Amino acid sequence: MKFGFDIDDTLINLRAHAFSLYNQKLGKNIPQEVFQALQRVEIHEPFGLTETEGATMWNHSMEEIYFTDCPSFEGALETLQLLAQQGHEIYYITSRPKQYCARTKAWMVAQGFPIKDNHFFCGMQDTEKVEIIQKLALDVYVDDKPAVLETLGNVASKVILKNQSYNQQVDLPRLNHWNDFLKIIRVNK
Repeated sequence: MKFGFDIDDTLINLRAHAFSLYNQKLGKNIPQEVFQALQRVEIHEPFGLTETEGATMWNHSMEEIYFTDCPSFEGALETLQLLAQQGHEIYYITSRPKQYCARTKAWMVAQGFPIKDNHFFCGMQDTEKVEIIQKLALDVYVDDKPAVLETLGNVASKVILKNQSYNQQVDLPRLNHWNDFLKIIRVNK
């Protein structure tokens, strides 16, 4: 089978990592429960930052957020390694900015994610993700962003939503924990 995966907040817990970094940088101690209750992707509001201040902080912190010790979700790495061992094709499709593509791929490889040449797509807008997913004719695609998955209604790919606090309103097959992934794809093919 051909599997496609978003990276940030699908395979790795990027927003929680960034939230922790914001706490450190801003000298705050805002609890993870506040983070887990956020109803949007952006994380700046609990820190009292405006939209502009939040965007500025994110943009100035990208390298640290992307390339430090951001953890993968429990079971994500092992699941993808197992899929690769079983001979499945694995594609990574991320909208991270183009200037970070090579470093992102190298960082993912260093973490142990199985990445083959020509199976890593980076530096596009969310709408371009849809085009890539269609061209690859993926059997399964996993992402956290409703805006991406909801536009895939006309493709043959099985779409799975990685559960996040900001996507609760979406009615799609939902991945709550990576240890459940193999059960989901077997049951809901």
